[in-house]
Amino acid sequence: SRAGMVLSVLVILLLSMLYEAIKMGKAMLLRRALLALPCSLSQETLAEPEAGGTGPAQGRWFRYHVSQTLFHVVQVVLGYMVMLAVMSYNAWIFLGAIAGSTLGYFL
Repeated sequence: SRAGMVLSVLVILLLSMLYEAIKMGKAMLLRRALLALPCSLSQETLAEPEAGGTGPAQGRWFRYHVSQTLFHVVQVVLGYMVMLAVMSYNAWIFLGAIAGSTLGYFL
């Protein structure tokens, strides 16, 4: 029906926008994680805390890394969902995915 198609296109549009928002959020988390890294990038410094317990920079770096991992998983799931919708070979759903991606990147 027409209402079902309109709803499907809107859902795909919103999923595409969410995909772009997560992609941008992941980039912001990467920037913050890089700023939270300690001065020395050796594995010993990251794996073993200095003689005072865990440093605040190491704790922040780990939290940012876990957040990036979760964002990546959500991004992959959304990407595959949009891909599967586009592979239905429906022109309206394809245009909804393109419009959502464009709007998500613009915002």
